[in-house]
Amino acid sequence: MHRSFASVMIGSVPDLEITRPGAVLACDPPSAGTPITVVAHGMSSSREAMDGDGVFDWSPVGEDGRGLVRYDARGHGRSTGGTDPVDFTWTWLAEDLLAVIETVSPDGPVDVIGMSMGTASALYAALRAPDRIRRLVLAIPPTAWDTRASHVAGYRDGADIVDEAGIDAFLAAAAEQPQPPILETLQRRPYTADVRAECFAALLRGAADSDLPDPAELTRVTHPTLLLPWDTDPGHPVSTAERLADALPNATLQIARTPDEVRGWGRDAARFLTQA
Repeated sequence: MHRSFASVMIGSVPDLEITRPGAVLACDPPSAGTPITVVAHGMSSSREAMDGDGVFDWSPVGEDGRGLVRYDARGHGRSTGGTDPVDFTWTWLAEDLLAVIETVSPDGPVDVIGMSMGTASALYAALRAPDRIRRLVLAIPPTAWDTRASHVAGYRDGADIVDEAGIDAFLAAAAEQPQPPILETLQRRPYTADVRAECFAALLRGAADSDLPDPAELTRVTHPTLLLPWDTDPGHPVSTAERLADALPNATLQIARTPDEVRGWGRDAARFLTQA
């Protein structure tokens, strides 16, 4: 079910609140460890949703004296947001990510882990402010370029359902769709949306109006990058990661085909981010 949170606490630790145009972002407090890794979650997820899902565990990245900072994207989890789809386009979400980076690490670059929508935020942020990012880990890149058209139509239809019948109707329709085999074997919990009710339709329309950067632009993203797609998921096709691997000058592609490989991503990311 959809959840809307009024509290600004994760456990007993108060959130850091970052004021942005049209939103207040709820973020983990800056970590004392260095370098800091900032985690950008996927669409309809949040820090709390990731913890409950049990699929994405990036905590190994925060071990051995390193910092790990997660935040809720605008309109998600404990972050606020508005009703303008423009505010949820991926280029605008990249500006939110850069604001988080500037707040938690004003004096040096950070590593960034992005998942799905968060991979787009990370790539656009790397293009706009390359000196603020050291390394990238991009997990389950979403549909992009030639594979995106059919999903765009689905986002717009979903936004119409939310407007006409509410989030629960959208979630019920989503639950009827077959699960990709990789998600079934991960025993992931049923799809939920940790998104504020007033933001959900705008979020879907913002996604419909978005795409990853043009591959020609991506040649400027020279940061060491680890690409972590999983297979059998048309919403996050391996083809996107393969094209990113071709476009990005310093990319490593690692395709997960089993649940254990996905659950090992935290350790894989930690090893990658500690390389010289």
